[in-house]
Amino acid sequence: MNSKLLHTPVGVRDIYGDEYKEKLVVMDKIHNVFVSYGYSDIQTPTFEFFDIFNKERGSVPSKDMYKFFDREGNTLVLRPDMTPSVARAVAKYYADEEMPVRFCYEGNAFINNSEYQGKLKEFTQVGAELIDDTTSDADAEIIAMMIEALLSANLDEFQIEIGMPEFFKGLVSDAGFDDDVIEELTELLECKKYFGVEDLLDRNNAPEKYKEIFMEFQSLFGSVEILDKALSLTENKKCVQAVNRLKKIYKILSFYGFEKYISFDLSMLDMYKYYTGIVFKGYTYGTGDAIVTGGRYDNLLKQFGKDAGAIGMAFNIDQIMVALDRQHKKIDTENDMIMVLYKETNRNKAISYSDELRKSGKKVLLMRKRSKHETEEYFEYAKKNGIKHMVLVDKEITDKEL
Repeated sequence: MNSKLLHTPVGVRDIYGDEYKEKLVVMDKIHNVFVSYGYSDIQTPTFEFFDIFNKERGSVPSKDMYKFFDREGNTLVLRPDMTPSVARAVAKYYADEEMPVRFCYEGNAFINNSEYQGKLKEFTQVGAELIDDTTSDADAEIIAMMIEALLSANLDEFQIEIGMPEFFKGLVSDAGFDDDVIEELTELLECKKYFGVEDLLDRNNAPEKYKEIFMEFQSLFGSVEILDKALSLTENKKCVQAVNRLKKIYKILSFYGFEKYISFDLSMLDMYKYYTGIVFKGYTYGTGDAIVTGGRYDNLLKQFGKDAGAIGMAFNIDQIMVALDRQHKKIDTENDMIMVLYKETNRNKAISYSDELRKSGKKVLLMRKRSKHETEEYFEYAKKNGIKHMVLVDKEITDKEL
């Protein structure tokens, strides 16, 4: 056989054994937090029409999507992000619902990253969306739920960075910059390249007032105190509303007792195109990438025919697993499996006994003893697979604790 067939393409990988058990445990813990907040499960297709994720609605450029065609010639894509799919489904099935809709989900997403980035091209997302609620309480609920979910996954050293691009939008609107300048300025501020910011503003003859404000962005990150500094820089109505919204969200989060996990960064701008308000990213040590991202997208559902504000977030489970491993965090995957070992002559007795155990709610691994293996080898096999309880079925049934 061609040995190449035994390997996976670059950007995807097999996950099995204890690693996959741990991943399932972490996903289950996060899901349980969502359910405890009143969220219901939704499953959307792995691939959809390309237009669901186009430039206005999507999260990644067209060139980074996996595209293919159906029999009718329609362009389809493997979903690069779950949020537009959920938005489409809610617009279709809850078109006339005016009360909040809460959904959570888990599934794999696909982005054709450059191989030089070293990132997975298929990764697991677990997330939640709160739709038809435009309040600051909804913003705070999503962030609080996100913090609680990370704590449940055995992470305790992490930080949620919150931004509000509306502050930046108010400033560039006031300054009258054209789209090309805004796009370049966004990229420079996001990358914190302030020499580039200064050069760009000089080249475009920006008023001194705005040069000073945009150069101040390098200090507009940190604790809640930076919000007052931001307010001192401008009286633009849109900017003031944006900062006051952040202050209100922080106050609500303090009722949850989660202030220590929160910081602010007003230069957080280059997020998904559909975001319209608060945006956030979660980081922990052991991985350089965000382990959770999210934000408010009040115009996305409108593109599918339902005028409803919404906010959501998604965990990158694969990055969380990397962080847990590098932080040497133990994930409890206690194996309560019972291994029933029998000889061929006792098959009927072993099957009946195993059936009784399963009916009583036990997990049973039924294994026939082969003559080429000694009993001690089966003990070692059980230990290697984390099985601590073994039953030998012979003339008598004997329990063994391993």
